[in-house]
Amino acid sequence: MDSSNTTLEPSVTQVPKVGFGFRPFDESGVFVLNAGGHEVRRLAVRGASATTLAQAFGMGIQIVSTLILARLLMPADFGLVTMVTTFSLLFMNAGGNGFTEAVLQRKELDHPLVSNLFWINVGTGLVLTIVFAAAGSLLAWFYGNPRVVHVAIGLSLTIFLTSVSVLHLALMMRGMRFPTVYANQILARFLSVAVSILLAWAGWGYWALVGGAVAQPLCECVGAWSLCRWIPGLPRRVAGTGSMVRFALSVYGRFSFNYFSRNVDNLLVGWRFNAQALGFYKKAYDLFALSAILQSFTPVAVAALSRLSHDTQQYKRHLLSALSVWAFLGMGVGGAITLSGKDLIRILLGPRWEPAGQIFTFFGPGFGVMFIYGIHGWIHLSIGRPGRWLRWGIIEFLVTASMFVLALPWGPAGVATSWSLSLLILTIPALWYAGRPIDFGAASILGAIWKFVVASLLAGCTTALIVGRSRFLVPIPGLAEAVARMAATSVLFGLLYISAVTALHRSCTPLYQVFRLLREMLPWNRVSKPTLAITEVVPEGQ
Repeated sequence: MDSSNTTLEPSVTQVPKVGFGFRPFDESGVFVLNAGGHEVRRLAVRGASATTLAQAFGMGIQIVSTLILARLLMPADFGLVTMVTTFSLLFMNAGGNGFTEAVLQRKELDHPLVSNLFWINVGTGLVLTIVFAAAGSLLAWFYGNPRVVHVAIGLSLTIFLTSVSVLHLALMMRGMRFPTVYANQILARFLSVAVSILLAWAGWGYWALVGGAVAQPLCECVGAWSLCRWIPGLPRRVAGTGSMVRFALSVYGRFSFNYFSRNVDNLLVGWRFNAQALGFYKKAYDLFALSAILQSFTPVAVAALSRLSHDTQQYKRHLLSALSVWAFLGMGVGGAITLSGKDLIRILLGPRWEPAGQIFTFFGPGFGVMFIYGIHGWIHLSIGRPGRWLRWGIIEFLVTASMFVLALPWGPAGVATSWSLSLLILTIPALWYAGRPIDFGAASILGAIWKFVVASLLAGCTTALIVGRSRFLVPIPGLAEAVARMAATSVLFGLLYISAVTALHRSCTPLYQVFRLLREMLPWNRVSKPTLAITEVVPEGQ
């Protein structure tokens, strides 16, 4: 019986721990999860905690690397590498987005089946590596920049190196070893940044970025094989291989359309303008892309939500609560960075990156909306409907790419504005479409988020009015002035936003909701209630 789209809990077998590292299969070759129902819930919350900490450390590393590399390299160096990574990152994710979700979602898993997936993924990665390296001259012709050829050859290595570790990392995620997975990622990212900084300091220019890009998957691969003590067997005919490959292709197909939607802008800016303009735009986009932090919670959410898919009412309650929490956080952060984006860029990158700050301001309104928008992927995957996710990805690509093309005459700032507008247009339809199989309607979605949107608008407009009339917060050049202005603006907006949220809800429930979530995620706090990286609080009117 093929159970690739079944979302029941894996069998629980007690297996003694032997030696160092995670051993995913028992002596008979069957995947085991040494946890009962309550333990799975506890591990899910710990997974969310690990994800949050990993994002915090990752953000810190990115900020530090940005502070240093932006002063050692030129905007054109970043633009040149971005011209190539616009394509190479798509191929790097050929297995990570697809086989990971297939491994997480499948009910029964064994050693021979995963071995087949490993060799399929590695073979695909090798072919894509060769093809991409050979396509360097074509990319150079498209951009009109001969240096692209050598950069493409260097970055092609990242495709194969990434493919070698995908299944090991997926097995650890299925075993709820999220802290281990994210610790490995953080260490690899740290070493990657260290390589880039050392090479940039030595005067290697854009090759410093290429070296760091190759170092990251190499380090992550070494760590994955060290931490997951599994050696793939030889490929052979195994029932379920075809269905898992089809599941993975659906997920990767959706990822591809989503990727195109989020990278057509780089392609158009690099083609229409030049490497320097793309460098300014890319740095502004990199800060905006931090709103995609929600994607790193997807493995935790899918692993946990899929265990509730048999109980529609309970599933909906947890989902509405997740929407409420993420809307609260997203609208708050989005409003704050819209008001202080220029100062943030000046602080992080320095005064010569001021054009990036102007672009970033137009990304700001979409920052918070991205938090909410990303949840539609949780729904599709946790209820076993990757095909619907793929179809929505096509719609998303067509809408977003069309808006980018229309905005191109207004330059990089116009493209950034179209980002925010496309997210505003697509969010409610995306959540509604994802929830149709479980009767999760638009009314429930709007009921969970509209108060946070209104609160952010009210607080943002009031803050902008106060700042505009204050002679102490006028845009005076200088790092100290930028820090003071950003801090004052953010604190003022934060106080007004929390006040507006409390007034609209007529209670402090949203604040308690987030507080309880954070308390449960603390490593020393014991989880006593069923939780899904969220606290189950039903929004008003449900």
